[in-house]
Amino acid sequence: MNKLALLQSFVWVVELASFTQAGNTLGLPKSTVAEHIQTLEGVLGACLLHRTTRRVTPTQDGLVLYDRARDVLASMEELDGLFRQQGPVPDGRLRVDMPTAFARLEVFPRLGEFLQAHPAIQVEISCTDRRGDVVRKGFDCVVRIGQLNDDNLVARRLGKLRMINYASPAYLRAYGVPVTPADLDRHVLIDYVQVLGSQSEGFVYQQHGRMVSRQMPVRVTVNNADAYEAACLNGLGIIQVPVARYIGLFTSGQLVEILPYYLPPPMDITLLYAHRRHLPPRVKVFIDWLADLIAPCVCPVSPNAAQ
Repeated sequence: MNKLALLQSFVWVVELASFTQAGNTLGLPKSTVAEHIQTLEGVLGACLLHRTTRRVTPTQDGLVLYDRARDVLASMEELDGLFRQQGPVPDGRLRVDMPTAFARLEVFPRLGEFLQAHPAIQVEISCTDRRGDVVRKGFDCVVRIGQLNDDNLVARRLGKLRMINYASPAYLRAYGVPVTPADLDRHVLIDYVQVLGSQSEGFVYQQHGRMVSRQMPVRVTVNNADAYEAACLNGLGIIQVPVARYIGLFTSGQLVEILPYYLPPPMDITLLYAHRRHLPPRVKVFIDWLADLIAPCVCPVSPNAAQ
């Protein structure tokens, strides 16, 4: 039996967590996909999947094989492209994860241009503010804003997003306009955390080359960028956000800049992917397109930044 077919079935089962969905994607009966997995486990002498009536998840051995199998399949795809007269044509399914607000404000308004330029690519975009395991969830690349904790991934830094402090007109009418950080004792911060229950960093700003974190009252905590924006627009407190994303709300008067001399440090925006070698053409063209897309919104990266 074709070992590449076995690996392909295995990769799709892991990514879709379903024999049925993997079969639908590959155009194979569920029984054939199950046979492929059984054969692969027999050849390797290892249990690759945990199977229950509700879900399918990879074992530890399965995760190791999944990482290697993606490399092998990507290498074969790249090798196949070398023998086409016009080079490899970007095609196939592209899975990307990115923050909700970034997708809504930056990517979706221009995504049609990318799809028109690459008609053989199908894009799956996961919009969440929670950071997941890139490899385990089968993403080709992810967008991260802020501090990174994915040391095992390849990082391409795209720039830094300048930050700003905002409040709504209704909030400022109720609480007054703060002029210095000392005034914040009489104000309310909307807290944004990735995991509810996490400790607040407070109001963060740069002063004399160092970062200062000032604790202040918090009445509302959210873990989603859309909720963060909505809470501020409805007068529930102060937020600290990237300038580029909220310029429309600022120019329309729905948000007001405050404390312009006490700004948070810029936030890194980074593309992460699992493999430096054998990157499929569809991933390469998307990464380059996204870098060009956000270039006008960011401060340029240092020439010495990690790629």
